[in-house]
Amino acid sequence: MRAAPPSGRTQQHVAVLGAGAIGTLLAEAAYEAGHRVTLCVRRAPDVLTVERDGRHRRLRLPAITTPSMVSAPVDWLLLAVRAHDTPRTLTWIRRLTGFSTRVVVLQNGVDHHERVGPLLAMGELLPALVYLSAERLGPGHVRHRWGRRIVVPAGEAGAALAELLAGTEVEVACEKDFTTAAWRKLLIGLAAGPLTALTLRRVGVLHHPDVRELARGMLTEAVTVGRAEGARLAADDVEQTLDFFTAMHPHGGTPMLRDRLAGRAVEHDLLPGAVVRAADRHGIPVPLNRTVLTLLRALDPGGTAGLQPVVPAGIG
Repeated sequence: MRAAPPSGRTQQHVAVLGAGAIGTLLAEAAYEAGHRVTLCVRRAPDVLTVERDGRHRRLRLPAITTPSMVSAPVDWLLLAVRAHDTPRTLTWIRRLTGFSTRVVVLQNGVDHHERVGPLLAMGELLPALVYLSAERLGPGHVRHRWGRRIVVPAGEAGAALAELLAGTEVEVACEKDFTTAAWRKLLIGLAAGPLTALTLRRVGVLHHPDVRELARGMLTEAVTVGRAEGARLAADDVEQTLDFFTAMHPHGGTPMLRDRLAGRAVEHDLLPGAVVRAADRHGIPVPLNRTVLTLLRALDPGGTAGLQPVVPAGIG
């Protein structure tokens, strides 16, 4: 049974655009907080199932499958589609947003405003950094592996999101220096995602000395660019990121590797692409990131160039 909103908190109408792993977890949290939740999806799942700590939670939430089914703007729009799919959601966004709608962009990258802002005719955009690891096992079925934090810029909208989801499985942290936080989040995925996807190896490939040095070079370039963009980064951020890779389980995967193995397009424009675009604005050379970006773009549209039907043991 859904809990009623805590005393003094008004029930809000929350639309979740995209019911993948992250969208499902956010829909669950908003429902748990006592809000009215609507899924906006191509195909409505019969039930949402969230696996967490060996338990299964099943939810039945109303869903709409076309923008024409939107009856009125919502209070909150949680944008949880893949970044390269966002332009195709323009009609959804325009129908769901009004002057007071807050649009939370739950996507990777450091340029949320530049990518999504032009799609908004009304409403307020709130970029979000997602520290949730989850896997979509099937339609409406998600396994929550670890993490529960979302980082947003400090301010009225960020505080309102924290209040919206208070007391749920999702914790909202408001960050005064969001630019630095966004670049530090980018560093985590910048080398790990592309290098695992290109080699079709799990995270253990980053322990190889030559691959580690390539990762170090990519991260060093990104720190230079991030500082030019106003992020308070230093050489220590490179070493801390490399230490993070060392601490990861060698058989762990990355979202970009999973996308490539599944035949989906990889989101290269949000990681090395973001570094290259920012570098070009400042005239900073980034040969390693530019080369990796070129290789990722050379994959066929499905991201499966060179893949065989059977994935070797230790990779899949």
